[in-house]
Amino acid sequence: MSAEQVSPAEAYSRFQERRSSPQLAAFADGYGFGFDDYQREACAHVEAGSGVLVAAPTGAGKTIVGEFAVYLALQQGRKAFYTTPIKALSNQKYADLARRHGSANVGLLTGDSSINSEAPVVVMTTEVLRNMIYAGSRTLDNLGYVVMDEVHYLADRFRGAVWEEVIIGLADSVQVVALSATVSNAEEFGEWLAAVRGEMEVVVSERRPVPLYQHVLAGRTLYDLFADVAPTARPDAAPGRGEVNPGLLKVAREESKYVRDDSRRPRGRSGQGKRNVAYGSGAYGGASSQRAGAGQRPRASLVPSRADMVEQLDRAALLPAIVFIFSRNGCDGAVRQLLGTGVTLTRPEEQSEIAGVLSHHLSGLDPADLRALDYPRFAEALTRGIAAHHAGMLPAFKACVEECFVRGLTKVVFATETLALGINMPARSVVLEKLVKYNGETHADITPGEYTQLTGRAGRRGIDVEGHAVVLWQPGLDPRAVAGLASRRTYPLKSSFAPTYNMAVNLVGAVGRTRARALLEQSFAQFQSDRSVVGLARTLARNAETVTAEWAAAACDKGDFEAYARRRLQIADLEADAARERKADRRAESTQVLLSLKPGDIVRVPAGRSQGWVVVLDPSTREGGGEDDAPRPLVMTEDRQVRRLALVDFPSPPVVAGRMRVPKHFSPKEPASRRNLAAAFRSKLAEIDLGAASLKRPPADAEVAARVEDLRDQQRRDPCHSCPDRETHARVAERALRLERENVRVEERASTRTHTIATAFDRICVVLESLGYLNGEASRAPREQVSDAGRMLARIYGELDLVAAECIRAGVFDGLTVPQLAAVLSSLVFEARRSDDHTRRPRMPDAPSSDAVTQVRRVWREVSLVERDARLTRTGEPEIGFAEVAYGWADGRSLASVLDQTDLTAGDFVRWVRQVVDFAGQVADAAGPGPLRETAHTMVRTMRRGVVTFEADEVDPA
Repeated sequence: MSAEQVSPAEAYSRFQERRSSPQLAAFADGYGFGFDDYQREACAHVEAGSGVLVAAPTGAGKTIVGEFAVYLALQQGRKAFYTTPIKALSNQKYADLARRHGSANVGLLTGDSSINSEAPVVVMTTEVLRNMIYAGSRTLDNLGYVVMDEVHYLADRFRGAVWEEVIIGLADSVQVVALSATVSNAEEFGEWLAAVRGEMEVVVSERRPVPLYQHVLAGRTLYDLFADVAPTARPDAAPGRGEVNPGLLKVAREESKYVRDDSRRPRGRSGQGKRNVAYGSGAYGGASSQRAGAGQRPRASLVPSRADMVEQLDRAALLPAIVFIFSRNGCDGAVRQLLGTGVTLTRPEEQSEIAGVLSHHLSGLDPADLRALDYPRFAEALTRGIAAHHAGMLPAFKACVEECFVRGLTKVVFATETLALGINMPARSVVLEKLVKYNGETHADITPGEYTQLTGRAGRRGIDVEGHAVVLWQPGLDPRAVAGLASRRTYPLKSSFAPTYNMAVNLVGAVGRTRARALLEQSFAQFQSDRSVVGLARTLARNAETVTAEWAAAACDKGDFEAYARRRLQIADLEADAARERKADRRAESTQVLLSLKPGDIVRVPAGRSQGWVVVLDPSTREGGGEDDAPRPLVMTEDRQVRRLALVDFPSPPVVAGRMRVPKHFSPKEPASRRNLAAAFRSKLAEIDLGAASLKRPPADAEVAARVEDLRDQQRRDPCHSCPDRETHARVAERALRLERENVRVEERASTRTHTIATAFDRICVVLESLGYLNGEASRAPREQVSDAGRMLARIYGELDLVAAECIRAGVFDGLTVPQLAAVLSSLVFEARRSDDHTRRPRMPDAPSSDAVTQVRRVWREVSLVERDARLTRTGEPEIGFAEVAYGWADGRSLASVLDQTDLTAGDFVRWVRQVVDFAGQVADAAGPGPLRETAHTMVRTMRRGVVTFEADEVDPA
């Protein structure tokens, strides 16, 4: 409906909106489309001065709310920070905001870039803001709004804690606008935000702006997954599983005729050396090793090739598509495979446009570096409309792929799930090759939340009227299970927050240990932990009510039956404890007797299948020789059976009733030897007074027995003892006492779940104080509670922050050259990807760096011992897998030569070099004036070159 066609009612409604929210109305005028109801609601809360959590599907336009906060900041003369989880998204948002508000008003701060950092609007990675808060940066002055884009990233187990540090650490005057993908516990997250930030509204939208249809591609046929409209394509987005397409179920039934029952389980290629690898539950489909039986048609005909997949998507007008493959090598292999088939998806004019994008982004790279990066193959694939996208790619290459995709030039992108982290690359369709992924430990089924995140990329708002999710057929695929996965919209947000050494010294230095502890108890992790106790508390309350009712029902008109019942329980407990102690004493005594046995001893076995008299052949006092091994004597029974006894055969201590001679060369395997020994055994038994050898039960402890008898006497004199309904009362009382004991156990469980974050913080402080990073807390100002060493540690971020600080104090890095320092520092930063197969054995490049790493490991072991004493999880071990590469790059070697030294991809190489460089800057800041600082700064300058600093014009706001 055009402006001229607006109805009187709608015109009046807009007039009212403009009167009630004039700033929102002025802001909305700058956009060429009308806002959704949830966008207007969330913006109204921001305009009213409230913080807001917005949870909406990918592509639903929730960033409008963040941009409104930026608009308000500029109108009010205040600052706004727009934070994102990854640098690429920061670059993208910087370009968007700079185009809208002018580059003079917008700045950028990431680990690699600093543009106009004192602008009223600054886009930054969340770590940058966290560091500002800890440093008390003046850049925070006049800060009015902080937008936290992709805030659900706080569930990330590696970097998620940063979001909570920022939310807790921001001044109360700052309005927080948190933007999240749809999470199933948005209300819980909102409650926590309100608890730590004050007024916080929660706005949730389940509505996808573009309906999402679900399909399965089997062979060359694209089937609808559901018989009716997919739940994700319904306007009301109502949850629930729809009926599965009968045609797809028929395909599954037909396939099952040719599938072995065990075909869902992976196996080795031969019967030998089978790998014990988990490939998910098998709910969605089996492993690739499935085979058809002899003489049967191969089932692989249902599994579409990648060329067939692209052809079918193109025929159904479902391109451009993102194909998610949960492996970097798989993405690159898919591109090579399509290149080999000759597939071309672009027209000549599009190919010319792609060439322009490549030239624009990559013209600044050295031709030798481009050859080392296999640029010709990348360019050929992109020109044909095919590309990969994953963290292992060179950032400049990824920038080319992203721009071409947004401009509709790239038709198929093979991507890992990292693409789902907020990069603006929606597609008409999303394809999932498999529904199992490697999660760092095992191959597991993807979760409904992951499915929702990945398929949320399908459907470009304003371009497509509908989006499509396509699952490729896999052997053994169960359409019903896939339908259940596609129908569920669950993505619970779970905190990954845990205090670190750096966090501890920064917080203590800012607010003191007591206040820091209280702040950490405000974390979302603690909130979720405490919320889990709510169920236990409900159990306690319910049990307490029942206990009160049971005691009332057990009342006796003759006296105090509760006291009588408790005394009765006390007697039973005393007797049970005494029996357990007697059993333990008998076990200890039995062990001692068995340890003292000698060959020829005759003893009686009181229980077990060897019950009766036996003669000891071999005491074998410690069968395994270990400290925990119980005696296992070898004996012969009266019926000539040779057996090895165990402690379980002697519930009461054995008594040696006599002795006999066992021939030195007796062989238990020879029947004649056993026969001769048995005759002598029977003869010896006839001489022994077997009655005298019998065992008596050890008397109960005299003190316990006297106490029990006293209690029994009190019971007999109690008026309730003579009540004719005594046992009826007792049964009711027993239920009350049982519930009371259950409550004690529940309270113990609850106590272990509370204060978990504060307890970890206390233990960290113990480690820091013992190593001299923290001083005592008593009567000290916050800053005085942190020592000079602690202030040095406060400048070092990373998992091995404390080890790095200890190395600086011990002079481990002193005297190293620039390349040697790069190699050694890399061991404190680098983490090998466990899912990769590395053929090269890592080593240090020279003797001085090797000696330095030996010292680093010694420091790490010393820190680990202190952590063990404080009952903390040991810090991860230093890794030298990047040392040779870091050394070579810092030594000025070419990209081709250093890449030849490693199995890492170009993207990983750039990422790890940047992290080593960033870490070197931290070490320089922490070390203070001196040779180490100069060497570290020289290292930073030396390693910041070529592809490491090349930005591919990705932040150009023009």
